[in-house]
Amino acid sequence: MVASLGNVRNRREEGCFVAEGTKCVIDTWNSFKCKYLFATTAWIEQHEKELPNAQPIVAKRADMERMSQLSTPTQVLAVYEMPQVIFDEKGLSSNLVIALDRVQDPGNLGTIIRIADWFGITDIVCSPETVDVYNPKVVQATMGAISRVKVHYLDLAELIKRNPDIPVYGTFLDGRNIYEASLTPHGIVVMGNEGQGISDEIGHLIKRRLFIPSFPQERPTSESLNVGMATAITVAEFRRRI
Repeated sequence: MVASLGNVRNRREEGCFVAEGTKCVIDTWNSFKCKYLFATTAWIEQHEKELPNAQPIVAKRADMERMSQLSTPTQVLAVYEMPQVIFDEKGLSSNLVIALDRVQDPGNLGTIIRIADWFGITDIVCSPETVDVYNPKVVQATMGAISRVKVHYLDLAELIKRNPDIPVYGTFLDGRNIYEASLTPHGIVVMGNEGQGISDEIGHLIKRRLFIPSFPQERPTSESLNVGMATAITVAEFRRRI
């Protein structure tokens, strides 16, 4: 059953997801309802006191290897119940929210969740085509930040249309230099797909187009930035203005 949770369909049917590794499990322990906790004897002897009310199931290394979704299995694995999260659109008038349009790489989503956590952003909204937040690789990449940042899947175009007074930003090659543009402390910051950027459907709704310049501008550089890196630079500039 645990190994099958590597598949998104099975996760949704079971309503459960997996967190692996000491830091990830300890950081998420108080934020989700644990259904099962598997750990080796050595891990239990060293860390059990760090998990209040834990009832670990002793597992051999061979068992952990069969259950793990990682290339290098860890000594502890928790199966959590998926929480019910509701996005309150009223918060858009006072908070900064990251919107992800078809981001596909689990590592990128995990990194962006960590970035949101670092900069005090508590909600990320994703298009339905964005990778599942409970993908084991995403959970691992968040390094526990998944316990503090809520991720919602919804129609981004409809969200923007329902909130015409909320400023919406996006990064484009033809945008205005982010270091010279006027930025608000609240609104929606849209980041696009790794290879194709922001879709035309969403792009047409974004009035505040931003560009992250390279330095020096006349020198040849990489074609583009990784979406995680671009998100960090963009959000950092928003927060710097506060």
